[in-house]
Amino acid sequence: MLGTANETTRGGDRPGPRRGPGAVPARSRRGPGAVPAWFRRGSVGGGWYTGRVRISRLPLDEQPAAVRAVLETNPSLVRVLGLARGLDLPGWWLAAGAVVQTIWNHVTGRPPGYGLKDYDLIYYDPSDLSWEAEDRAIRAGRETFGDLPVEIRNEARVHLWYESRFGVPCPPYEGSEDAIDSFPSTTGAVGVRLTPSGAWRIYAPYGVADAFNLVLRPNPRLATREVYEAKAARWSAAWPELTVLPWPWRS
Repeated sequence: MLGTANETTRGGDRPGPRRGPGAVPARSRRGPGAVPAWFRRGSVGGGWYTGRVRISRLPLDEQPAAVRAVLETNPSLVRVLGLARGLDLPGWWLAAGAVVQTIWNHVTGRPPGYGLKDYDLIYYDPSDLSWEAEDRAIRAGRETFGDLPVEIRNEARVHLWYESRFGVPCPPYEGSEDAIDSFPSTTGAVGVRLTPSGAWRIYAPYGVADAFNLVLRPNPRLATREVYEAKAARWSAAWPELTVLPWPWRS
């Protein structure tokens, strides 16, 4: 997993899952919000860099700041983070598509919001698993986010409906991080949030090297082959530079 330019996160202060290439439990030794020197130097075409970035070759303590610097190029994402901090749902993360797609857009030189359908805000509240409780959170989110397309989901109750929708059972998650660990692609398993003090925290159990290298890697932990391949088809249509790795044949 990754720390941030402000502090290290260990998946919501719990032991992390299996770590893939590029996953680093590192604490930045730079000050809050610091951007690596290479990021400031390489200005090309209005951005800090273009082309594929070997982020795994960066010093470990510079990787979180690089991720933050890229995400901050998306003003809508930054706005969602700030508003979500005020909403303060338990165990919340801004995760999945909008996070990794902002990275793809920066690497490929596209506008920050290109191809982003919505922003997935997940949280974890096992105290009330009713739909009515989740719906209250969704309605509060609509008031908070206004015209921003934010989808809110309580990951504590996903096991109640997952099998009927996707055809495979889903064990109850132990936390929001457990849900991120199970995303259909390890590449998209990235979450970001702000602490009450405004510090950035990044959860990336499989690292971020694949995201920066435009590699889409399957995660057979929970999702089916059909779910992964449907997402891969949609995403590669919008970002044809992606290298889509096949579903493991044994799964």
